[in-house]
Amino acid sequence: MAEDLKGCQVVCKVTTYQLQTLCRHEGIVCLDLGVNRKQMHNFEVEYLFDYKRTLVPGRKTANATGVPKEREFYLVKWKGYPDHMNTWEPRKNLRCVELLRQFWDDVFLELQRQKKTVVPNRFETELSSYLEQRARHRQSLQRWEAQINSVGGLTKRILVRNRVDLEGPPNNFTYINNYKVGEGISMTTMAVGCECTNCLENPVGGCCPGVLGHGFAYNECGQVKVKPGEPIYECNNMCRCGPDCPNRVVQRGIQHTLCIFKTDNGRGWGVRTSERVRRHSFVMEYVGEIITTEEAERRGQVYDRQGATYLFDLDYVEDEYTIDAAHYGNVSHFVNHSCNPNLQVYNVFIDNLDERLPRLAFFSNRGISAGEELTFDYNMQIDPIDVESTKMDSNFSMTRSPKKASLVTGSPKKVHMTGSPKKDPLMIGSLKKDPLMIGSPKKDPLMIGSPKKDPLMIGSPKKDPLMAGSPKKRARMECKCGTDNCRGYLF
Repeated sequence: MAEDLKGCQVVCKVTTYQLQTLCRHEGIVCLDLGVNRKQMHNFEVEYLFDYKRTLVPGRKTANATGVPKEREFYLVKWKGYPDHMNTWEPRKNLRCVELLRQFWDDVFLELQRQKKTVVPNRFETELSSYLEQRARHRQSLQRWEAQINSVGGLTKRILVRNRVDLEGPPNNFTYINNYKVGEGISMTTMAVGCECTNCLENPVGGCCPGVLGHGFAYNECGQVKVKPGEPIYECNNMCRCGPDCPNRVVQRGIQHTLCIFKTDNGRGWGVRTSERVRRHSFVMEYVGEIITTEEAERRGQVYDRQGATYLFDLDYVEDEYTIDAAHYGNVSHFVNHSCNPNLQVYNVFIDNLDERLPRLAFFSNRGISAGEELTFDYNMQIDPIDVESTKMDSNFSMTRSPKKASLVTGSPKKVHMTGSPKKDPLMIGSLKKDPLMIGSPKKDPLMIGSPKKDPLMIGSPKKDPLMAGSPKKRARMECKCGTDNCRGYLF
């Protein structure tokens, strides 16, 4: 909405919803705002936030048992009308079944918190105020959910739920589904297409993976079959095969309904699946802003002071670029740590074969039930006998990888370790950066900087305030995953 003043536009200071409310209140028809005479006096319940029971006047009992007959009333906030027009309505006037269910869910949750078992005839001011806050909070999450799902590229819906507290959408965070290229980085397509008509059953020259010296990564069901640490080469837009090709998995996007939810054990936001996920299935990509390593170092210092960072190095062969998901990211931004994770990271190449710029994809390492939280191990270890791969660092800002670690699965960048990269080619992390090693490599398996025992761990300082400041303060950070085999400490 803006007023045109001889080519100069003045932005309207109120929202469309507020203008609709004013029009209805003043009885003004405005077709541009969707307010016409037919709907001028339509009343839609926005939310319910108070309740009372009263005896029916003139009748002392409902039946021979002597039980008093009562009527239920709800305080209604009407959509499009100001607060002073809220009214008490009898239950029989309300047809909003879902809003009634949400109202009583909130009531019982708060009564349980107060250790009360009986619903009072009339709510106290404190309870009704809480119910109004919960209703407004739910609206803010619904708006955030709608915004997330309006972003292009989503194939499945992302849900948002918070039944724990009144924390709303994160500040200074923009949801994206494709990588954002940072300043000073030029992304050019570097791909060669295959000539296959059936890439799985009749690959010409080994299809895209074979041309690059690797095996086909998926089976006929789209489940990954290569070992963690080995790269995945999918068909691309230069290939002869179509969109249903079995070698196109990650590029199809998220195929399961996921939910961003507030955890009830102090770990902040988390992510769970709303449907069953088969073993070795693609779940999501780690998406954010692609920046140079130099810029990542600068931002890392700022994030250290803030106690939060989401830097993830793209160090498959070289350490030139980093993904920063702090302010731009997708659902992976909210994935928590677990000592018994159900996700594994893989390097994936599609339209860009530049080995400095792999895409980071999460695959399930076992079957995942509907409603189960999705997690990965911030101290992820892979059997070095089977595969050259990664271990993740203790801080979500992620450490560098020596160039000898040629088959690495991305790595977090924050705790810099000491040691010689020549002695452990399977290690991710810059061993030259930080002389602040804690403990002895031989005596303390929980130390920072032991190239043999703990080359790389990730920890999200945002989700654990004990990990702020310098690496010295991060020793023996407590783990809150709550699994049966929890190590007790992230590192």
